[in-house]
Amino acid sequence: MSLTVVGSLAYDAVKTPFGERERMLGGAATHFALAASFFDVVRPVGPVGEDFDEASFATLRTRGTVTDDVEVVAGGKTFFWSGVYSSNLNERETLDTQLNVFESFEPKLSQESQDADVLFLANIQPDLQLHVRRQCTKARFVAMDSMNLWIDIANESLKKVIGTVDCLILNDEELEQLTEKPTLQQAAREVLSWGPRAVVAKLGKYGAALFTGDDFFALPAYPLAEVIDPTGAGDTFAGGFVGYVAAHPDEEIDHQLLSRAMAYGTALASYNVEEFGTERVERLTSDEVQERVADLQRMTAFSVDPVALRA
Repeated sequence: MSLTVVGSLAYDAVKTPFGERERMLGGAATHFALAASFFDVVRPVGPVGEDFDEASFATLRTRGTVTDDVEVVAGGKTFFWSGVYSSNLNERETLDTQLNVFESFEPKLSQESQDADVLFLANIQPDLQLHVRRQCTKARFVAMDSMNLWIDIANESLKKVIGTVDCLILNDEELEQLTEKPTLQQAAREVLSWGPRAVVAKLGKYGAALFTGDDFFALPAYPLAEVIDPTGAGDTFAGGFVGYVAAHPDEEIDHQLLSRAMAYGTALASYNVEEFGTERVERLTSDEVQERVADLQRMTAFSVDPVALRA
């Protein structure tokens, strides 16, 4: 089996209260692939320039990721983003965005990528997401991400592609903006009525919530004493979440499976923020991931001891 992800591969320049990097590997497809590669063969689809060096390809190929559909554009430069985070890491300011080869990106999927069992549409223009979705007719599970920009300028196109996928992953504010609903619960239920079987709300440092049918599940973020760089945490979460689904080809994709997938996404995202960019996840071990999943299970389980309540 295999998992295809379509999205950005980039270089980032990031400054946080704990240090900075002038040039580090980034991009949604990169962070997703590194996390998802713990579970299945990953095929990222996206463009890079001639400046995308062999060390970056080597990192991307960690745990066997297949880079055949990474398009190296002759004479081009790789997508570049620069930003600085606030003292509490809750806000970030974009200093520079250079789309470069990503500006004219037209996804080119090999037959192997089109035949993938699971597909993740990372944050790209909705019409491109729909174009890819229509090519991947064999996928048994399709998840997608987006952002407030597309909610503002490509709303109808975005809603059209949402109606073709199984799971939408957005942060809570974006879900409320997309649906024009006042609460997260109402927003998620509205999206479910459009066609997806699941909605995952990313809640930043507070964790994530899963909505399916009439059911609900939530996990807190893994408690960390120190966070260095949150860049790519959401895509790493998505990689763990979708990757876990891909690793269970014979299991029904129901609320229970997706709840367990949430734990793996949360654990992987917690490692991502411990260092800059891909530095921590690229050397992460499966034992370390399992250890944090077990911690999450222990921390969120409790027994009920009924007590007589006063009237």
